[in-house]
Amino acid sequence: MRPAIFLLSCLLFATSVAARENGADARIGKALVSVTALRDDVLRIRIAPDGSLPADESWATLPEARKASVPVTPDGAAGFHTQSLSVRIDPKSGTVRVTDPTGRIISSGLGWRTDGPGFRLDFALDPATHIFGLGDKMGPLDRRGRQFSLWNTDAYGFQESTDPLYKSIPFFLTLTEGRAAGLFLDDTFRTSFDFGAVHPDRIGIEAAGGPIDYYVFAGPDPKAVLRAYGWLTGTPPLPPIWAFGFQQSRYGYKSDAEIREVAGRLRHDRIPADVIWFDITVLDHNRAFTTDPVNFPDFPKLVSDLDAMGLRSVIITDLHLAAQPGYAPFDSGLAGDHFLKNPDGSIYKGPVWPGPSVFPDFSKASARAWWGTLYEELYNRTGVAGIWNDMNEPSVFKVPGLTIPDSVLSPGLHNVYGMLNSRATYEGLLTLQPDRRPFVMTRATYAGGQRYAVTWTGDNSATWNHLRLSTPQLLSLGLSGIPFAGDDLGGFTGTPSPELLTEWLAIGMFNPIARDHSEPESARQEVWVHGPEQEDIRRRFIETRYRLMPYIYGLAEEASRTGIPMMRPLFLEFPAEKEAGGEFLWGPSLLVAPSPWPESPHPYKVVLPGGGDWFDFWTGAKVDGEPEILPEPGRLPVYVRSGSVIPSQPLVQSTKQLPDGPLTLDIYPGPDCHGSVYADDGETLAYKRSAYYRQSFTCGSDRPGELHLDIAAPEGSFTPWWRSFRLRVHGETEVVEISVETPQKNQRISLMSALSK
Repeated sequence: MRPAIFLLSCLLFATSVAARENGADARIGKALVSVTALRDDVLRIRIAPDGSLPADESWATLPEARKASVPVTPDGAAGFHTQSLSVRIDPKSGTVRVTDPTGRIISSGLGWRTDGPGFRLDFALDPATHIFGLGDKMGPLDRRGRQFSLWNTDAYGFQESTDPLYKSIPFFLTLTEGRAAGLFLDDTFRTSFDFGAVHPDRIGIEAAGGPIDYYVFAGPDPKAVLRAYGWLTGTPPLPPIWAFGFQQSRYGYKSDAEIREVAGRLRHDRIPADVIWFDITVLDHNRAFTTDPVNFPDFPKLVSDLDAMGLRSVIITDLHLAAQPGYAPFDSGLAGDHFLKNPDGSIYKGPVWPGPSVFPDFSKASARAWWGTLYEELYNRTGVAGIWNDMNEPSVFKVPGLTIPDSVLSPGLHNVYGMLNSRATYEGLLTLQPDRRPFVMTRATYAGGQRYAVTWTGDNSATWNHLRLSTPQLLSLGLSGIPFAGDDLGGFTGTPSPELLTEWLAIGMFNPIARDHSEPESARQEVWVHGPEQEDIRRRFIETRYRLMPYIYGLAEEASRTGIPMMRPLFLEFPAEKEAGGEFLWGPSLLVAPSPWPESPHPYKVVLPGGGDWFDFWTGAKVDGEPEILPEPGRLPVYVRSGSVIPSQPLVQSTKQLPDGPLTLDIYPGPDCHGSVYADDGETLAYKRSAYYRQSFTCGSDRPGELHLDIAAPEGSFTPWWRSFRLRVHGETEVVEISVETPQKNQRISLMSALSK
């Protein structure tokens, strides 16, 4: 028997439906349903059961977006339309139905109800709809047919069935026969999402508290949804360029000598790298904002020496602070009244790495500002390049729920606590050095947290299954507004086999953040472990990442402007395509196609989407049909979409080293042939003041048998490192090179003469 759909009441009637210039309000009994068109393609829907909307506040959304509006055209007594969507409010139930101009459903509410402080929303679910989002959930990328909970949790050793995890992103994207839409519930309490698991024709959303406040994005394509979500919650700031280099870490580097050994080996073996990470073993008795004076006797000199080698330092600063008088952060936080308190007014203390610890109340602006001042020594004097905020779900040892109790940290603040921690860090670094790009890594966050920090997927395992699941995790983060993310390459817990580590490092070079990290109980997993043969393979993939840095950095800049992720599911570029195995797109042009069963020797077929031509990235040869791949050690199939122009550079050992030679443009002729290159100083915010370099390329023909490349005049005032282009034109069976000076104005170059040689 089908359970009842909860409506306000069939006995209630709308007492009024009031049209507004930017939407409509419906009063049904005591309740108020308010629908506002923020843009032609974005709606905000607020429901107040008692008839009074709460204060218009949000941790996630940008105030200027939340308060925006556009004029609408009324449609009868209970509806309106914009250029992109039509809205109807049911006068009896208060549910809202949103369609596109052709009548196709974007969002169709079935009912809602309140239950004490919480509420439930129900929406119709089309049989053909696929669902994506909610952040770094485990399992297949498509969420349809499953249930999920959002409650930030320290999920050490998580596995495929573990839920919830570290982050709460109550946003999802739907894709129905190539048409996309989206929904964001701005609710910071514990929430649950049922995507047709209990009732295949229904999406059910429940929240333990908070106002009913959600947004609908009309699309119609996936990129339009992501751009709109980025407009509402913010796009991420552009990280420094070194953040996209290879990064070496381990929870277990215990001394100055050990760090120097790792750094020296990277440079001796000519393994390109940009970052060394310092976990809590660098701290004095695990206390944040300190360093161990015995094992790291001169930490500033170590940081300086690493920097001279082209290796930046990122140091951990967990938010729990040792409750020890005489420890400066504790003393100053106590004096400023910055810590969370028990109901009786005493300071809350919980056991974490340093022992009994206190926790800042990041919901207070004064506490966030104080937290930022704690970085003065590390950031301004010691010279560390970035900060790592870990354990900020928040994690507490040996207590029920392994977190701060609700009586101390309000349930409405729990899911945003990690985001506010990273916000305080980001804003503190920016205050200390206003023209330097802050780099902050956070484990826990909430929607909108992309404005303050990059992230990673937490304490994964060194297993083939976790390697396979890392791709949908990272793709989902990108589809949830967080394009700058990575996982612990090789796995954090356990020890990877030589083959597993090699495969993971290979795939990881096509992830936004590429960090090798592991726990102290596992065996070492630096690039050179397992001998020269494995090291050579791993080095080759790392070198590929550095050669592709102009392409990668261009993707990063696009993500910072638009919210479009660097790492993409197939449907983001080809909305009509189904996902295929472990394949993903690295930007619009490269298709990475690892085996869907990476531990298996069985052959598999690669799906090349879009119906056009593709080229083998490694050989440059055009691919016939859909290739069948026999897995081989050290082989990762990568393909290039025809119609692409891909920039690359000579090999360097870090992004600090200037490449020596021309910028290479690999041209793969085909329909809508285009590409671009972007550069800036990689460190400061000068790019926001037009100190950047952007140049676009298009290739095509005006008549049969002719091919040319049009190079647009560069934009911006920044002067890049290259002075010339090396054009590599990929034909049916050969690659032909042409050298040209970098033009400062529009220029057309004929390519046919080169291909005909």
